[in-house]
Amino acid sequence: MPENPRSPTLDAILAVTRKRVEALKQRAGELERAAQAGPPIRPFPGAPVTTVGVIAEVKRRSPSQGAIREDLDPVAHARAYVRGGAVAVSVLTDEPHFGGSIDDLRSVAAAITAPVLRKDFVINEVQIHEARAAGASAVLLIARIMNARQLDGLASMVRWLDMVPLIEVHAAAELDAALAAGPSVLGVNARDLDTLVVDLRGAEALIGQVPAGIQVVAESGVDTRADVERLAAAGADLVLVGTSVARQANPEQAVNALTGVTRHNRNP
Repeated sequence: MPENPRSPTLDAILAVTRKRVEALKQRAGELERAAQAGPPIRPFPGAPVTTVGVIAEVKRRSPSQGAIREDLDPVAHARAYVRGGAVAVSVLTDEPHFGGSIDDLRSVAAAITAPVLRKDFVINEVQIHEARAAGASAVLLIARIMNARQLDGLASMVRWLDMVPLIEVHAAAELDAALAAGPSVLGVNARDLDTLVVDLRGAEALIGQVPAGIQVVAESGVDTRADVERLAAAGADLVLVGTSVARQANPEQAVNALTGVTRHNRNP
């Protein structure tokens, strides 16, 4: 069963996203100019050589968990994450379902030296321009929510603006299109966005199918150091951690507890 049976379905989330994008298109020219004049890009993802890198997330709520920490200060949390050893910070910019905003991303990118990932349901290039203008180093692209041609086009746009596309897959059927888009880093999400169920075993199997030359970010279901060790053994290079660190009174300590796990090479 889903963690929350009343959670919005992916289709419902995307319907809201499409309305947001249509409104954003009215500022397309302004955002394109702002993207061209955006702040310098910080390299992403910057995983450590011998250990699993931790990407910590600024997150107030989610469809699966409900309220996580509604009073979260994005800058204070991001700074604490970096002090705790995070190699990058992910910022959710979807307001209706996650309580985030592009202003959160902009303020975090201006406040820390680590690279920042825009995490949202990105379906149009105007969102990519918006991310670049706000200081993002990387943009999440979810293979499940677009066809292969759209994915390739958006990934190319992200790279053209000197950012990194973090292409996310959940199922083996999505892997061919994701790899065809030429990612240097690929996300494997243990959470099924339709049901919100987390399947770490399925994620482990999918991580093993990613070619060795591509860095893998394990997403969702990472709560403890044991989870990081389990995903490292499967071949993950980085983990993206949200709820388990965002809700803590001491996010620096929470992130630090997940760092230093030894990486394991994947078979080519």
